[in-house]
Amino acid sequence: MEVLFPRCAGLDVHRDTVAAAVRVQTGSGRATTEVRTFATTGGSLGLLADWLAQNKVTIVGMESTGVYWKPVFYMLEDRFECWLLNAAHVRNVPGRKTDVADAAWIADLVAHGLVRASFVPPKPFRDLRDLTRARRTVVEEKTREVQRLEKLMQDAGVTLTSVASQLLGVSGRAILDEMIGGETSPEYLADLARGRLRGKIPQLVDALAGRFRSGHHGFLAAQLLERIDLCDEQIEALDHRLEVMLAPFQETLDRIMTITGVGAVTATVLVAEVGVDMSRFPTAGHLASWAGICPWNHTSGGKSKSGRTRHGNKWLRTALTEAAHAAARSKDTYLASHHAQVRGRCGVIKAVGATRHDILIAYWHIIINDTVYHDLGGDWHARRRRSPERRKNTLVTELEKLGYTVTVTPAA
Repeated sequence: MEVLFPRCAGLDVHRDTVAAAVRVQTGSGRATTEVRTFATTGGSLGLLADWLAQNKVTIVGMESTGVYWKPVFYMLEDRFECWLLNAAHVRNVPGRKTDVADAAWIADLVAHGLVRASFVPPKPFRDLRDLTRARRTVVEEKTREVQRLEKLMQDAGVTLTSVASQLLGVSGRAILDEMIGGETSPEYLADLARGRLRGKIPQLVDALAGRFRSGHHGFLAAQLLERIDLCDEQIEALDHRLEVMLAPFQETLDRIMTITGVGAVTATVLVAEVGVDMSRFPTAGHLASWAGICPWNHTSGGKSKSGRTRHGNKWLRTALTEAAHAAARSKDTYLASHHAQVRGRCGVIKAVGATRHDILIAYWHIIINDTVYHDLGGDWHARRRRSPERRKNTLVTELEKLGYTVTVTPAA
């Protein structure tokens, strides 16, 4: 088998150690492999980089093990071409599982070009990823705290959310603060309602006539509210930090937000997770495949088997799913029309997947062509079905299946 990289290295990375195998192809057609083990501390990784440089290594491959690969990759990427390899693609022969054998096996795979490097974003976008993922985590934590607060209120017999649309709206927060302070009069609490909720004061009085005890429920509710307020502060700080870092990409973000269903948060996640350099994705299909939002190929014995999607990037998938639901609720748009069409044939889950795919394809074209999103309209599918050209092609195909040779000449 042809050797593509005569001097390469394979790394088997763990939390405390990294086994490194340097493979050198000699002139006689044979290869020599030297293996050493290093600690994952900063000083030891520096020694690893020096040892690889002494052996004139040109390319380094490593398996993506949790988050342990990151310090190794970041230490070496400035001095060597580093490949991050999918763990499922570098499995060794069963029964030969050691760190040294794994490192040598990875080096062999890299030398012969039998693996492909995974996409690792450039340094500035890694920071953006960290911020957007931290924001998502804080938002999810806030949601959990709000759900716990709702559960506590139900336990106390206070069914505020049966009347108000939000537990922590302006009216709901004012009522909660008074209840924590010891107020028990349902009439007084209901009178704190604001806006349209004042039209439901009689229902509020009934909903607030529970068994809320400030000494017990109030104590627990106060702690939950403190954590919710802390989450709000963290989200605000993260938003400010993201705004500063995204200032150079504001024009790009504005173009991305022209896609139906894509708001500021989703556009930020798309830029952070995918980036704005589409050279790693020659076509929109390559991007969809990397993101794991298109069916994979699984054919054996002439039969096509399950084409379920890969797991892909869960942060990107979550953002695209939210955007797909928003697009499906839009009026007179192509995405809403396509979603409804697929939903009628295949169900909601398939329809959401198709809409996710449409949004990501649009993102690729917007970035690669430096343009904005052009909606095809809600009647695009109907216009396409009634197209004279499409009808002509259908009739010609049917006649050819019957054995006729068809030549079509337009009328004068």
